[in-house]
Amino acid sequence: MKRILITGANSYIGTSFENYMSQFGSDYQIDTVDMRGETWREMDFSVYDSIIHVAGIVHIKEKNEDLYYQVNRDLAFETAKKAKADGAKQFIFFSSMSVFGMDTGVITNTTKPNPKTPYGKSKLAAEELLKGLESESFTVCILRPPMIYGPNSVGNYPRLAKLANKTPIFPKVDNQRSMLYIGNLSAFLKLMVDTNLSGIFHPQNDKYVNTSEMVKLIAEAHDKNITVIPGFSGIIKLLSAQIGIFRKVFGSLIYQESTIGFPDSKILNVRLEYQDKDFKNSIYESEKK
Repeated sequence: MKRILITGANSYIGTSFENYMSQFGSDYQIDTVDMRGETWREMDFSVYDSIIHVAGIVHIKEKNEDLYYQVNRDLAFETAKKAKADGAKQFIFFSSMSVFGMDTGVITNTTKPNPKTPYGKSKLAAEELLKGLESESFTVCILRPPMIYGPNSVGNYPRLAKLANKTPIFPKVDNQRSMLYIGNLSAFLKLMVDTNLSGIFHPQNDKYVNTSEMVKLIAEAHDKNITVIPGFSGIIKLLSAQIGIFRKVFGSLIYQESTIGFPDSKILNVRLEYQDKDFKNSIYESEKK
């Protein structure tokens, strides 16, 4: 039996993973701990094969850069140090695509991280500290997922879903986005736990996502029809150059396939090995109420 601890109570990723793993019964025991306060420091991490650290902050209203570092870097590092000292075998850390500091473009194996936001900077700072803890008996696995979507997800996806349910038309855009369905992420996490992998990984869906296609599928899931209209590329390009949210929705930002693992990673073809939902079905699952 594998014993797994999720550090970060009531998180979307942690809760979804716990639900996904319930199908495997007693082969896995999953516990969760709230990282607010200091009680987690008194736990015995030695009984766990894997620690999955999902505690963190993405957006806060107050412009407090120190808080990003306190939570995303310092708390992650302190948790990993305790895990190693107690004798846990693996530490899985959720970083982000934001460490590259790119709104559009193609991220390859040669793309250097260059974060622009406090969130991205704090995640990269945590990565650098965590890699220094790795040893033969303590593996560190860093994930840099793109936008995650699924049932009851947060962020940009529910905003697009809301729009798809209201508008009868949508501009036709020729873009590509790396995205990750929560079910595929959960399957990927199981693979990480089962194989005790270490390294830096960039999990994504089997195929890139086109925004117009995604909005159309969301509408279909609610028995609605959206007419996709061409001819807006000029104004979209102009707005995307000036407004960040337009770049995120209509621009192209992808991980090149080979960036799933770094060249020295133990596994390079993860993108084809852990998929359990194709894109259309993943949208339909996400829109079930």
